Amino acid sequence: MYSPEVTQASNFVQGVDTAFLVILGISFFFLIGLTAVMIYFIYRYNRKRNPVATQIHGSTKLEIIWTVVPFILTMVMFYYGWLGWKPMAKPPKDAMEVTVYGRMWNFSFEYENGKRTDTLYLPKDKPVKLNLVALDVLHSLYIPAFRVKQDMVPNKENNFMWFVPQRVGTYELYCAEYCGLQHSYMYSYVKVMEDSVFQSFIADTTKVVAADIDSPIATGKRVMQNIGCFACHSLDGTKLVGPSFKGIWGAEHTVVTGNETRKVTVDEEYIKQSIFDPNADVVEGFMKGLMVSYQGQLSEDDIANIIEYLKTVQ
Repeated sequence: MYSPEVTQASNFVQGVDTAFLVILGISFFFLIGLTAVMIYFIYRYNRKRNPVATQIHGSTKLEIIWTVVPFILTMVMFYYGWLGWKPMAKPPKDAMEVTVYGRMWNFSFEYENGKRTDTLYLPKDKPVKLNLVALDVLHSLYIPAFRVKQDMVPNKENNFMWFVPQRVGTYELYCAEYCGLQHSYMYSYVKVMEDSVFQSFIADTTKVVAADIDSPIATGKRVMQNIGCFACHSLDGTKLVGPSFKGIWGAEHTVVTGNETRKVTVDEEYIKQSIFDPNADVVEGFMKGLMVSYQGQLSEDDIANIIEYLKTVQ
C-alpha cells in the first residue's frame, strides 16, 4: 500500500508537489499576513482611539502596488502549475497502452494482447498510456500516489493520461467524480512490478485458458468480477442497485417491459438479453437505466460461462 514516505511513485510527483507547495506557501503567507493586519487595524483604529474618522482620498502608488503584486504572484502560481501539467499532455510514442473502461461502478483494464483484469498491473520505469473509455456516465480516474487524475467522458476521443511508475508496490486507484449510488465502491489498485515480472504476467495466459476449458463456473465468476457485476448485485439475497443473484436461475420474476408488467422465468435467453439489452425487461422494484449494455464487451463464451456460474448461486 502507498505510504507518505513513497514520494516518487511516478515521474509527475515532483512537479505536482512543487506547484502545490508554492500555491500553499503563497496562500498561507496572505492568510497569516491579512489576519495579522486585520487584528492590528481593529486595535489601532477602534472607536475609542479614533472617535473621528479620518478620510483618505486615495493613493495611485498604493493602487498600482495592490494590482501589480497579486498579478505577479498569480503568474508565479500559474507558471509552476503549467510546468507540472505540460509534460502530462505529451505521452512518449513508445508508451505501453492500456485501455481503461469505466462504468457504474467498476474499472476494468485491457492490455494490448487482449488480456483484461480488474487490477491495473504495470512495469516499473516504463512509460504507460491509459486510454480512458467511459461506457455510461462521467467518471474520473485518480491515482493519488502518481499525482494523476483525468475525467472519463462518454464518447470523448483521444482521452488519456500517461505516467512512468517508478516504485514497485501497490497503490490505490479510484473514481473521483460522483457517478451514482455506488460511487464510493468504485475503486481498485495499481500493482507496479519489475519489468521482468510484468512480462511474465502479461504473457501468461495458460491459467486463463485452462480455466476456460476445465471450469466454466470459475471462469464465469471471474468474468463477472472483472466487469463489476458484484458491485450492483449481491450473492446473499441483499437488495442492492440490481436484483440479487441468489437463487435467480429458474426463478420467476415480475418485470416491466415498456408499459406492460409481466412474469418471466430466468433462463439462458433472459440472462443474455439482460446483459445485452438490460432496459428491455426491468425487474419490478428496480430503476431503469442504471445498467448499460455489455454488447461488444462480452463474447458468447463469456455469456455461456456466466450462465453456468449463475446456475450454482443458491
